[in-house]
Amino acid sequence: MASIINSFAISGIEGYLVEIETDTIYGQPSISIIGLGDRAIKEASERIQAAIIHEGYEFPKMKIVINLAPGDIKKKGFHFDLGMAVGLLMQSNQFVPSIEINSFGFIGELSLNGKLRPCTGVLPMVIAAKKTGIKNIIIPLENAHEACLVNGVRIYGFEDLKSIIDFLEGNNETKAITENANLGQKPDYPVDFSDVKGQDILIEYIVVAAAGGHNLLMVGTPGCGKSMIAKRIPTILPKMSEEEALEVTKIYSVAGLLKSRGNLITQRPFRAPHHSASLNSLIGGGNNAMPGEVSLAHNGVLFLDEVAEFSKKTLDALRQPMEDKKVTVSRVNYTNVYPANFMFIAAMNPCPCGYYGTKKCK
Repeated sequence: MASIINSFAISGIEGYLVEIETDTIYGQPSISIIGLGDRAIKEASERIQAAIIHEGYEFPKMKIVINLAPGDIKKKGFHFDLGMAVGLLMQSNQFVPSIEINSFGFIGELSLNGKLRPCTGVLPMVIAAKKTGIKNIIIPLENAHEACLVNGVRIYGFEDLKSIIDFLEGNNETKAITENANLGQKPDYPVDFSDVKGQDILIEYIVVAAAGGHNLLMVGTPGCGKSMIAKRIPTILPKMSEEEALEVTKIYSVAGLLKSRGNLITQRPFRAPHHSASLNSLIGGGNNAMPGEVSLAHNGVLFLDEVAEFSKKTLDALRQPMEDKKVTVSRVNYTNVYPANFMFIAAMNPCPCGYYGTKKCK
């Protein structure tokens, strides 16, 4: 009978349950990983074999089949290593868990010497675990504080495969890490409107736009303060709710842009892509259909300086995300939907030389 280990995958910014089924059958020694995995998942067989041998266990000299269910959804990532290694050791009777293994979820990348490396997208996967009723998560120690942002789930952080097996056998009493997000902390913005001198009329318009969530176009000569004022708009927007903060943090976790794991993003995002930005970088896409600038600016501000320098195709692509408050990135095998509810601020010069209306235009 095949062993079943719970793990998770990500579609867009939402996680879903993946059951890792492992079986050993008689035949020529080999390992096959099926279930529409990407190249990183296919390469996991080498990492798993090296990690198991390095930790003092025996790699089964049999035909090994690992299935990532459901098998009709394409999966990507390297965080299935831990679940596959635990399932293989349990299937080959190299350890007997003293706990209910079905109540645990496993997330983590294995190094060749059995150490656990941190992963991206941990937050949405832990949220998915909570929704599916899995209350215990084993993850790399460096991801533990990020996972603790989700209340009602017990998080166990480890540094290597050996200590995890000892814990599952009951030989290692590791306590769950409990650390709640502090939403009461006031965002620390490095800039403030007190730095702006003059432009009183423009600031009045900015306040009205910020209060109503309106989009805004600023036209003025170079050096009049358009970019300076735009950078300070997030400081006067309303404080993010817990739901908004979790949603923004999930996006940055999936994109691998969380600078401080374990802290919610409480400051409203401010994104200012260069006018040479490609369509995929602005809207989202690429090989893995990652979120673009419109999604990274979700619940915050998207600022396009020198908006007239952006290509017409890129600007036209902004229309639908601004109307629907979300963006759909479609690929042959899957479709990802990312939220894109942002305040759009644009700035431009009145003419090519920039001084129309103040002196003779060149």
